[in-house]
Amino acid sequence: MDRVPAHGISGWIARVRAPFFTATLIPIVLGGVAAWVYTGTLHVGRFLLTLLGGLLLHAGANLINDYFDHLSGADRLNRQAIAPFTGGGPALQLGLITPRRARNEALAYFAAGGLIGLYLAWASFHGQGQRLADRMVCEALGPQVPWVLVIGALGVFTGIFYTARLAPLGLGEVTLFLDFGPLMVLGTWVVQTGSPAWTPVWVSLPVAFLISNVLWINQFPDAVADAQVGKRHWVVRLGRKRALSIYGGLFLAAYLSLAATWLAGLTPVWTLLALLPAPLAWRAWRVARVNYDRMPELAPANALTVQTHLLTGVFLIVGYLIQGLIG
Repeated sequence: MDRVPAHGISGWIARVRAPFFTATLIPIVLGGVAAWVYTGTLHVGRFLLTLLGGLLLHAGANLINDYFDHLSGADRLNRQAIAPFTGGGPALQLGLITPRRARNEALAYFAAGGLIGLYLAWASFHGQGQRLADRMVCEALGPQVPWVLVIGALGVFTGIFYTARLAPLGLGEVTLFLDFGPLMVLGTWVVQTGSPAWTPVWVSLPVAFLISNVLWINQFPDAVADAQVGKRHWVVRLGRKRALSIYGGLFLAAYLSLAATWLAGLTPVWTLLALLPAPLAWRAWRVARVNYDRMPELAPANALTVQTHLLTGVFLIVGYLIQGLIG
């Protein structure tokens, strides 16, 4: 931790925890590719703006949540953190930036991402021209609702209040599932097509379950410190031993949802390529089953869970690309 840079690009990467931006990159790219495959629509400029806006909101969320954890003392009390996966970012803990700067920088990212969202909401709301055969969302609300604005507002709200309000109430896990799964994929789809549909929701399920599992296992090392400051997420509520079964269940749910949507004819056969990283999930489960209460021996499970999410998402995207290219 004493080698963390204070300034420049390296300092910024450490401050906003940029290596974890894959949690945003995967669902947004997936949403864009799915929109192209199912509707033939691809607005490159809008896609890149969606990506930029999502990354800005993610950077803001990482910083503001570190800020709230700093205020509560959760990171200071944490003696079992497994860097870089848990325990928050190092910038505040080492005094490389002040809490005020972290808060203001986070709010600036939210503001910039919000402005991009406003533009995309306007573009998608006024640029719709085609009726999608796959429009299964309530037709009475469909194109009349500025869906991008609604989804973006939810993202900003949950990003700011995840640590301060939602996680202590036990709502953090479902918030993350929605934000980095259905909402990001659906939001990207609506930016591209101008209309909501159920398809991007089905598409998002494997990555939604897996990103939830990244959070779930990362809460194991932080549980003692989080409990001390009243951050009562579900690992704290259940205890590590009982929470272990949920960890295995989320892996299972990810791959069952992948198979189930294909069997139901909702996704193409090529998406089954995303089953290839399943052995990583099995390895992570085996490590966690033995070391769920032993830190830092749990660290390989944290790393493998991140890798499983990333590689499953990449293979899912590749599957859709193959489907789009061969028709």
